[in-house]
Amino acid sequence: MPRIAGASGGQPDQAGASASAAPERPVERAASASHGRAGEQAVAGATIAVYSVKGGVGKTTFAANLAWCSAELSRRRTLLWDLDAAGGSGFLYGLEPKGSRLAEEVFSRERSPRGVIQHTAWERIDVLPADESIRALDAQLMRIGKRRRLAKLAAELAADYERIVLDCPPVMNELSAQVVRAADLVIVPLPPSPLSARAFDLVVREIAGNTKRHPPILPVLSMLDMRRTLHRQAQETNPNWPAIPYASVVEQCAVHRQPVGALAPHSPAAQAFAKLWNAIERKLAD
Repeated sequence: MPRIAGASGGQPDQAGASASAAPERPVERAASASHGRAGEQAVAGATIAVYSVKGGVGKTTFAANLAWCSAELSRRRTLLWDLDAAGGSGFLYGLEPKGSRLAEEVFSRERSPRGVIQHTAWERIDVLPADESIRALDAQLMRIGKRRRLAKLAAELAADYERIVLDCPPVMNELSAQVVRAADLVIVPLPPSPLSARAFDLVVREIAGNTKRHPPILPVLSMLDMRRTLHRQAQETNPNWPAIPYASVVEQCAVHRQPVGALAPHSPAAQAFAKLWNAIERKLAD
């Protein structure tokens, strides 16, 4: 079975405090956690997949905000790779695809991914945006028969980027299998509901069935509203899971096309994402 990731490779409760316990100054805490511990070696070229078999769970919000945390808190050169045809990650950074077949051409090797990458307003964040050809990517991957095409492309891009964050579509097909083979860590956003456990089980089975090398999985409660009984019960059932609170400022990210850490750096949501990023960095350093 794939490993369930904790904050520091031990028990997951070290990563699992809710937003109410987040640090008051997330930027300073996160930067210190990434650079300050004696004897810790920098981890180069790690690929982090944000994946769920369900849509509407906050996956794109997670990917966009974790990329910002990587670049701004850990000061790492970061690529946000949008693999979802909706193109939400690029949109949240104010970007649009510059063609309709660029993703298809990248995977067919007709075009270098470096020629498709766009810069953002943040120095260390670049985006490889999605376009409509993503919709046919599963059939394309099956046709070319290259089971590790995504992993090899990510490995090549790791020469330029310390962190690659994949915003994955909510599918179970050849593309999701390739995501699993490429990832060093899989983040699974799970809204607090009875269906969350089922969705998480599906992700675990998908990972176990598609690679001999099982990347760790980090489940994260998303859109957690502690005023609601069902949400409190979900948090009590899974006290060791990290949690991102439900917050209007997160919804405003799409309006202002900025990550929450830039839009409202002292908000509970920004603090929660910073704490989650610390957990990710510790896990990658194991």
